[in-house]
Amino acid sequence: MLAKRIIPCLDCDLQVPHGRVVKGVEFKQIRYAGEPVELATKYYEDGADEIVFLDITASHERRETMADVIKATTENVFVPICVGGGIRKPEDYVNMLKAGADKCSTNTAAIHNPDLISEASKIVGSQACVIGIDAKRRYIEDESEAKDKIIVETKKGLAWFDCSIYGGREFTGMDAIAWAMECEDRGAGEILLTSMDRDGTKDGYDLELTRAISESVDIPVIASGGVGTPQHVLEAFTLGKADAALAASIFHFNEYPVPVVKAFLKDNGVVVRE
Repeated sequence: MLAKRIIPCLDCDLQVPHGRVVKGVEFKQIRYAGEPVELATKYYEDGADEIVFLDITASHERRETMADVIKATTENVFVPICVGGGIRKPEDYVNMLKAGADKCSTNTAAIHNPDLISEASKIVGSQACVIGIDAKRRYIEDESEAKDKIIVETKKGLAWFDCSIYGGREFTGMDAIAWAMECEDRGAGEILLTSMDRDGTKDGYDLELTRAISESVDIPVIASGGVGTPQHVLEAFTLGKADAALAASIFHFNEYPVPVVKAFLKDNGVVVRE
């Protein structure tokens, strides 16, 4: 069995010098959590397997700021780093990789221009192309209401999953499961899957969403959105069939540090890196 990965996520507001890490609930209600380079260094020392930086400001003016943050981070952090937010064209992938990142994640730009995935994967390789999917449940009474969607039978009823863009501010009507499959076909190397319904709630990952996409693609799926305890991480792997688990609040506010989560997983039979 491949080792499961634990990935702290740093949502970065780059409108201040050196940036700051924040955390919200369902993409709102923002709390300050620390400085990006300091937190990334701490998580590396704690044994994190990867670190994700998401630029939530994502404006053109902040590209250099994020590049500077990545350069400063990689001086002392030696695990894979993924950068997301504002990655709109192949040159953005190249520039971030030059700054020291290993992967780039894109969501909105890929939905607007799916060819970006195939173009970028040819230039930097599939392993560097992560597609972020921010999905929300849409419940239906009958399958005839959503004939063009992939419908999942959840504990709360029939549902399909709607892709959002612009940090959850706009919905596309695109089916998240079908989109994940298309992304794989176009050359994406990984899916960063966030449940908008669970984000920041600490109620646990959306296991039905995670499992549905994990079973539909052959590339790794990172579960994101809703973790509150080590048990939730365990469920992402065992019930959700995820390859990696991303978390923010439990790490930022020292509720369950990375070593505690890894020890819990190991005690429950999950293979994790030491």
